[in-house]
Amino acid sequence: MFEFYWPTETGELSAFAAAAATAVFGLIGLFAPRTSLRLNGLDLREGRADGLAGARSTGGFYAGLAIAALLLAQDWIYLALGAGFSLACFGRILSLMSDGSFSARSVVFLVVQLVLAVMPLLHVFGFLGG
Repeated sequence: MFEFYWPTETGELSAFAAAAATAVFGLIGLFAPRTSLRLNGLDLREGRADGLAGARSTGGFYAGLAIAALLLAQDWIYLALGAGFSLACFGRILSLMSDGSFSARSVVFLVVQLVLAVMPLLHVFGFLGG
C-alpha cells in the first residue's frame, strides 16, 4: 500500500513547499493555458492554437517534475528542481539586462523563481536543517 510521505524537517519541508508551488503553477499552465499566458504577459495571435499547445506542454513539464519530487521526496529530484529554477532566474536576469524587459511583473517573477530555486537547494546542500 502506498503511503504519502510528509516531510517533518524544516529543510525538506521547504523543498517540498517549492515542489508543491511548482506543481500548482504547472497545473495552471496545463489546464488553464490562457490564464498562464496572460499572467506571463503573453498573448496569442488570432486563430493560432500553437501557443496554447506550448503553454500546456510547458505546464505539464513543470507539473510532472514537481509531482515526481512530491511523491519520491529524493534529494536528486529537489536538486533538479532547484537547478531548473536557478537557470530560469539566470535567463530572466539576462533578459532584464539585455532585452529591455524590466518591469514590475518581471521583477516579481524573478523573485518568485529565485525563492523556488533557493528553497530546495538549501535543503539539498544542507544549509537548512531540521
